Amino acid sequence: MTIKDIARMADVSIATVSKVINKKDAKISQETRDRIFKIIKETGYVPNRVASSMITKETKSIGLVIPNIANPFFPEVARGAEDKASEEGYSLILCNTDDDVAKEDAYIAMLQEKMVDGIIFTASSRRLKISESLKHINIPIISLDREIEGLKAQGKITVDNISGAYEAVKYMLDKGYTKVIHLSGPATSMPTKLRIEGYKKALEEFGYKDADVLIFEGDYTSESGYESMEKVINQGIPFDGVFCGNDLIAIGALKALKKNGKIVPYEVGVVGFDDIYLASMIEPELTTVSQPKYLMGYKTAELLIKMLNHSKIETHEEVLKTELIIRDTTK
Repeated sequence: MTIKDIARMADVSIATVSKVINKKDAKISQETRDRIFKIIKETGYVPNRVASSMITKETKSIGLVIPNIANPFFPEVARGAEDKASEEGYSLILCNTDDDVAKEDAYIAMLQEKMVDGIIFTASSRRLKISESLKHINIPIISLDREIEGLKAQGKITVDNISGAYEAVKYMLDKGYTKVIHLSGPATSMPTKLRIEGYKKALEEFGYKDADVLIFEGDYTSESGYESMEKVINQGIPFDGVFCGNDLIAIGALKALKKNGKIVPYEVGVVGFDDIYLASMIEPELTTVSQPKYLMGYKTAELLIKMLNHSKIETHEEVLKTELIIRDTTK
């Protein structure tokens, strides 16, 4: 069954069937649309997107490149992007890079080979510089959450990491924690840099000096949080507050604190970042900075699809707000 067969059976032109299938049928009567859809349903016709893409130069597909699907932050982002893509008649190809730069470059090349119409891109936290595949990308690309220097992205959706970190650390200091350390993500990651900036800003506002800024770099995993916390405790570094680069780091830190007999939140306060679903499931429940994860994915897909449809766009960049969620790991 082809589009030509559908047109013959509905007694309309091939162009009319094409317009109805591709939802460009504003000037076509409802009666004609209903007749075409009835035939499509009865015959089980499935549009050949590969064939139509050769004519339209569009595949109605977009790629989503994320660094770690095991991190509960990213499935929520992916769900938002997929929902918006589906609303607009696009399919979404999910590419998980495992925070591997080489794998990331391979996916970028693969998506271009698949002729996707555009890409939503969250860079690996380990990426130090832009690669040749990213430098010469020839389809629209939107950066999500993480930026990398040199990438000529047509737009970006991020959150206010500085403000989120600042509010978290300020809250801890307001509650009487006097020695707040920071267990960060990789220093190469833009969110890490911005959250460190927010951490320092809060300390400075409370009169702390450079010597009071204590940052322990790791990565965005619970294993890293556990190891960093163990290192701090074993080195005898004084602290009574821990601001973590994300919730997974915080969960690992809480495990190490419990193992070493530290009582949370009375001896030590802990704050995370992201507000993944696990944050409210652990005991004690985690105080954290909430990012609008679903909205980030949804808005990024919305921006990309608007570009692909040549719609008028007021801004190609949006910074979403965070919210401090107070639970049981702080006084």
